Amino acid sequence: MEDVLDLYSQPVDQKRPLVCFDEKLCQLIKNVNQPILPKAKTQEKPGKVGKIDYEYERNGTGNLFAFLAPYLGWRHIKVIHRSTVVDFAHCMKELVDIHFREASFIN
Repeated sequence: MEDVLDLYSQPVDQKRPLVCFDEKLCQLIKNVNQPILPKAKTQEKPGKVGKIDYEYERNGTGNLFAFLAPYLGWRHIKVIHRSTVVDFAHCMKELVDIHFREASFIN
């Protein structure tokens, strides 16, 4: 753990950026009933709000890959339908070849 914390204390270097990575599986849902939007405000009933039904239909899953370079103010989110070792490898290749091609080393 101390080795990881030492990375955050290093000075900012464009050639050796610190990049954080995380992934998350998300359930995709779809509304069964359309939300009821509020009508234009009238003097009789001011402050009327819309209504959203709690019922939904499952619509599969999606996977989020999140890259963050906190000291450079950079972030990138990639959404894909599945999460395999090959997908992870493609994301890492994109990180190296496209986003940080000038870097000599990525922490």
